[in-house]
Amino acid sequence: MKRKEVNSSRIPIYRDAGFELYDAETTARAFSDETDPVQKPELYIYSRYRNPTVVAAEEEIMKLEQTSWALLTQSGMSAIDIALSIFQKGKTTSPWLFFSEIYGGTISYAESVLKNRRGLDIHSFNPVMERYDMASFESLMKKLKPEIVYFETISNPMLIVPDAAKVIKIAKKYRALVIVDNTFATPYLWRPAKYGADIVVHSATKYFSGHGNLTAGVLCGNDPHHLKAALEYRKLIGHMLSADDAYRLHTQMQTFSLRFRQQCRNAHQVADLLVKSKKISRVWYPGLKGHPSYSEAAYLFGDKGFGGMVTFDLAGKSKAEKRRRRDCFIKAVSDKIRLIPTLGDPGTILIPVESVWGARYPEPGMIRLSIGFEEYEELESTIKGALQVI
Repeated sequence: MKRKEVNSSRIPIYRDAGFELYDAETTARAFSDETDPVQKPELYIYSRYRNPTVVAAEEEIMKLEQTSWALLTQSGMSAIDIALSIFQKGKTTSPWLFFSEIYGGTISYAESVLKNRRGLDIHSFNPVMERYDMASFESLMKKLKPEIVYFETISNPMLIVPDAAKVIKIAKKYRALVIVDNTFATPYLWRPAKYGADIVVHSATKYFSGHGNLTAGVLCGNDPHHLKAALEYRKLIGHMLSADDAYRLHTQMQTFSLRFRQQCRNAHQVADLLVKSKKISRVWYPGLKGHPSYSEAAYLFGDKGFGGMVTFDLAGKSKAEKRRRRDCFIKAVSDKIRLIPTLGDPGTILIPVESVWGARYPEPGMIRLSIGFEEYEELESTIKGALQVI
């Protein structure tokens, strides 16, 4: 007996492990069609393959990134794994090029999994004075001729913004595929696929969810061949998001633009506040004219904003003094700004950079703020109070 549809405006949560196929002919058609590179299948088979609640959430992300397909996974790293794995061809794989200022987990994955376990030829492109030089990039592309170029729209934690449109244009000139991690910028600020990126990845845990209560990843694109390869890899490896998390993500994405717009506004005001303090030696925020890649950020994002992340370094005559001031600041704000190792939450949170990145960013006074969408006056009061204490 078929269930009647309920007149609800919400998507249902399909917790089915497997879906009813009724007869042998329908079963044969379902498994035959399963290999077709379509975003939404006519028949569902098994939730590791596809799930209608997950597909509904994927369609929301397609609208945001303006791509023809999107696939959700259980974490940002699993989305990165799919995005990179579908282009591996064993010993015939050409060199791959990663921009050096990217998420530490991605760097570790490239080194430990891609290079050490899978034997890929991995290379890195470094900024000079916290800015990526496009002439140097093109020279390296001409010399190396990599098959893949991977970069972030806004880097973590130095918030470097490359001339992303030009990066993609140069990469395409040398026939490289481009994968862009757009987590920090989000499609609110910039859409890489519009400029020719082949795959766009996000940790959907962050701004798409925005509430710090689920983990998810997503990869998006336009090429149906990439969709087919990604569907097969996700199915075989099992990188599937649960229906319950997809349902919650779907509801949370309805407020994405409102939330992120406020986070950008708050972040810019916080950056302006920190710059004026004598107890801060330096502030990194792409919206500040003193930031090394301000011109790239302004060109890329226009007047929409510059993201919700702010990094700053406390002043001090020695490393020991900087550590004392860092610890004092963290304690002073702890009632309102908690130390939580993630980003994109409703309220502002922080991490001490040295504690997380170690020798990569050894300055003990550095703190990365993930700005929330709380009232700015409350945020300003908390930060001002902490600066007075130290």
